[in-house]
Amino acid sequence: MMPSIRQAVSFARCLAGVLLAALAAGHAAAQEVVSNFASGPGNGVYAFASTTPKTLPDLMKGGAGAEAVNIRGHLFLPPGDGAKLPAVVLLHGSGGVYDALLNYWPKQFNAAGMAVFVLDMFGPRGVQSTAEDQSSVPFVADVADSFAALRLLATHPRIDSKRIALMGFSRGGSATLRANVTRIIAAQRLPDGLRYAAFIPTYAGGCVGVFRLVVRSGVFTPAPMLFIHGDADDYTPIGPCLDYADKIGRAGTPVQFVTLAGARHKFDADDQRRHQMRNAVRIRPDCTVETDIDTLTAHDGATGARLQGPAYRDALKACQAVGATVEGSTKARDQATQAALAFLQQVFGL
Repeated sequence: MMPSIRQAVSFARCLAGVLLAALAAGHAAAQEVVSNFASGPGNGVYAFASTTPKTLPDLMKGGAGAEAVNIRGHLFLPPGDGAKLPAVVLLHGSGGVYDALLNYWPKQFNAAGMAVFVLDMFGPRGVQSTAEDQSSVPFVADVADSFAALRLLATHPRIDSKRIALMGFSRGGSATLRANVTRIIAAQRLPDGLRYAAFIPTYAGGCVGVFRLVVRSGVFTPAPMLFIHGDADDYTPIGPCLDYADKIGRAGTPVQFVTLAGARHKFDADDQRRHQMRNAVRIRPDCTVETDIDTLTAHDGATGARLQGPAYRDALKACQAVGATVEGSTKARDQATQAALAFLQQVFGL
């Protein structure tokens, strides 16, 4: 019997995943794993240790018991060997590392005197994209990777460990938001009070649904945040992020919000064409589920009722939607760059 088209596609995807995992394992094995940057290495790609926690409670254990993994970071240093440099760690979204993340953003920040460390959180785990299945890599693994990168980058003799910022795009924006949460930071047991100095969630996920936290004083740290978002984004709509940023700001964290008129999701991509992502899984902007970081429980933000068991599963299912668009925009990217540079120059005292 001939296999159906669906079976053939499923087999092809499975085979592709196996091949990608094998290639990732081979690359990791061939690439030297660094434990620190004390020798002051130059530009290049470096493998380093992280973990893969599966749930928020796992993340709150600071990596204890989580599966070990070596992820990769692309280091971009501006010329010179004098005064210590501020730095920016960049986190990709559901599509993995893309051209602008390696070519556009490092050039902009380097030109302004900032080092850049771009993480590849999917490739070393044998995953190319999570757009159609976000469970392929747990969301909290992105947060663990961001802290592993901070630990490593802070050991570089050219980097000022007190001036390292985190900028995340889409799914990476969700991790950026979580990395500024007081309890999550404390759980990582970072050395000598190490922490990120500033945060730039860019067309961020994490503003709605179970990734959104109940906001009260002290949930987020006083480190400044800059949200950058397009008002035509239908993948991670701007409305929930405007509301979330407002609540975070009123709770005591310095927050700025830059709205890019007409910009869609992934506006920083080189490709200026509009692409339909028919199978991309997203969260509905009217989803009222949120998480209390103090109790690690889910609640209905509209009623205050705790969600658990079937009610929790039903709420999550009702919050899911499928389909979105992405489109690069030179104008929006330029505006975002100007905003990010101005924000970081102020934070870093440049």
